[in-house]
Amino acid sequence: MMTPAPVSGEGYSMGFSSETRSNYLRGGLIFSTAYQSDVTTGTNGQPISDVTYTILPTISLDQTRSRLHWVFTYSPGFTFYQKTTSLNQANQNLGVNLRYRLSPHVTLSLRDTFQQSSSVLNQPNTDLQQPVSGGVSVPNYSVIAPNAEVLTNTANATLTYQFAANAMVGASGTFGNLYYPNQSQVLGLANNSSSKGGSGFYSHRLSKMHYIGVTYQYQVFSASGTGMPSETHAQSVFGFYTIYFNPTISLSFFGGPQYSSTQQLGVPSSQGWSPGGGTSFGWQGRLTSFAASYSQTINDGGGLSGAVHASSANASLHQRLTRKLSGALGASYSNNSVLDALTTVNGGGHTIQGNASVQRQLGQRLNLQLQYTRLHQSYSNIAAISAIPDQNRVAVNISYQFMRPLGR
Repeated sequence: MMTPAPVSGEGYSMGFSSETRSNYLRGGLIFSTAYQSDVTTGTNGQPISDVTYTILPTISLDQTRSRLHWVFTYSPGFTFYQKTTSLNQANQNLGVNLRYRLSPHVTLSLRDTFQQSSSVLNQPNTDLQQPVSGGVSVPNYSVIAPNAEVLTNTANATLTYQFAANAMVGASGTFGNLYYPNQSQVLGLANNSSSKGGSGFYSHRLSKMHYIGVTYQYQVFSASGTGMPSETHAQSVFGFYTIYFNPTISLSFFGGPQYSSTQQLGVPSSQGWSPGGGTSFGWQGRLTSFAASYSQTINDGGGLSGAVHASSANASLHQRLTRKLSGALGASYSNNSVLDALTTVNGGGHTIQGNASVQRQLGQRLNLQLQYTRLHQSYSNIAAISAIPDQNRVAVNISYQFMRPLGR
């Protein structure tokens, strides 16, 4: 049995099925120069644009054995600003994804990603594809402090047991943390937001294509640094349904009740029920990959003063245009409403982001890429965002990549 998207803990792959390879060592070097509007504001309150230069060495190890598949990726980075040199910073990007079959019917999956960045728009992903997940629990990184140093860490552990031909149970634990080391760069935001929780699910395969199931999850969301520390405990019960048109094309739905209890310093505790749910679609083809999702759930605030009712929509498209030319499009919309209506720090807002890229293969190992990113945010009483609510970034990337087979 496959593990349906609502409970798998994984995002949809945007690679092409024709390029799926394992047992390879990959590496390379990316040089990027970009023009970015509204990097910061001057003493007169007017936005200041700048040109950046980024160097990103990368290394990735993808290995498969009879019972083990693991992927390790590491990309340190160095970003230099032409005018606002105080924003110069070394970046770190680390990812580990491990899947181990403990027995013919028991599988353990471990995932962890860590990122230290001076700009959320400056990512090591050369395709700049919008990440899309169909999970019932996804960390909320939709509130973006432009050009502020930020550290994020997301971890997930899932254990699944297929105890019958058409029945599976599983349990998972998740952790997410968002931290801004420099509070002066994120005025109005919580400099430390975290989420942690556990869940269990039961999945039943009705036929080769149709899966149904139910999942229960318990989560704790906390935020500090706004002067009013907040903690929310949330419980959710979701039913889900997934149809697999084939192993690489699926459509999922989930929905059910959620209960939350919030305690904020200086404010009476509040409790309440709310509905939650979502849908997602993933298609990984030979020359085209597409994924889209929508969800409405209780989630961490991602820098706001507390947990939120989060509504989010994401879509990503990756297309092979010719043998040497490919393109990518991505878009996302997020609306966050703080649960505790009595809070005076901020009540929430929305984020809209879009990106596009075109990549041309110049040689066997050399690639040229053009990127454009647009970001708009609207959040009340958050100086770090209201001062520069809009961002435009145009980048040119030149990358050198190599790939070496590993012993099988």
